[in-house]
Amino acid sequence: MSSRYTLSKPPEEVARRFKADVTDSYEPRFNIAPTQLAPVITSDSPKGFSFFYWGLISKWANNKSISERLYITRAEQIPEKASAKTALMERRCLIPADGFYDWKKVSKKGQVPYYFFEKQHQPFAMAGLWEEFEDDEGEQMHSFTLITCAANQLVSEASDRMPVMIEKSRESAWLNKATPFEELVSMLTPFPALQMQRHPVSSRVNNIKYDAPDLILPAAPSDQFGNYTLFD
Repeated sequence: MSSRYTLSKPPEEVARRFKADVTDSYEPRFNIAPTQLAPVITSDSPKGFSFFYWGLISKWANNKSISERLYITRAEQIPEKASAKTALMERRCLIPADGFYDWKKVSKKGQVPYYFFEKQHQPFAMAGLWEEFEDDEGEQMHSFTLITCAANQLVSEASDRMPVMIEKSRESAWLNKATPFEELVSMLTPFPALQMQRHPVSSRVNNIKYDAPDLILPAAPSDQFGNYTLFD
């Protein structure tokens, strides 16, 4: 389901990779979850990081709890939904990352967490849409949603969905407001499986309050109950 991801690189490396100013509020993250603040690069401000809430909140839904159900947008639904189509044309963003988690079902209730990352351990950009909304106090706030597509061969062993990872050579076009709709849609495809790797990680990732470097380290595959499995 792609409900967690990481941006664990130091600020200097992230700034160099995305050619964007990284503010002092940036810090490496190992367990970014929906409803939390996370850095994005928007088409309105492509030279710097902005910090938005993960969980798209439309102008008609200023209740933050609703965002928990709106943190993912399916790529194939964008051409079919007027609101998503408008967002794609007007409010795109890159979501800097260097890995994401997903859970492989190994029994009726058991799931083993896996960490997926670029083969050379390089940061990458995921495709997103952003929204501006007004909270109950009248303050302007911002949120974003992660676009997902069908999983590639590597990720499909754990999930049928994965984040859209924008090819580095196409990131500028993604942020360019003049890019045609058809070209934008053509970018919403699975990242090549041969350019990725994965390994099982600790079930501690299930706790959204736990955010530490050991989360991305390889671990013996075990489910959320602590039961070890032979599946890998």
